[in-house]
Amino acid sequence: MPVAYGLCPGSIHDMFRRKRFGDLIDQQLRIFTNHHADRLQAMREARERYRSADADDAEESYGEYADEIDWAAEELSEMRDAYAATLDDGNDDQYLREFSRAVHRAYPEIAVILDTL
Repeated sequence: MPVAYGLCPGSIHDMFRRKRFGDLIDQQLRIFTNHHADRLQAMREARERYRSADADDAEESYGEYADEIDWAAEELSEMRDAYAATLDDGNDDQYLREFSRAVHRAYPEIAVILDTL
């Protein structure tokens, strides 16, 4: 059965949509997730404590959650910046954009802080 141009796997269309650093960034995020699984779980638990906190405890719960988000953003920025420093001008900008997009998809709450670092 013939396949329309651009719809078959491995087509020119797919090739141009593929991210240059996509596989690398996916691997970096997997390493981050695996290496910091306990801390990421603590972040999720802090978020749930904040969401379920009554008015008296909400500020403290949010502070704990924000601390976890800040920690994760710092860790990711170190990973991102260390690799970006090895790239030529121009390539580093593309890598930074792709990294940011990937973090926005995987960890949107972290990405907001990461974008400011």
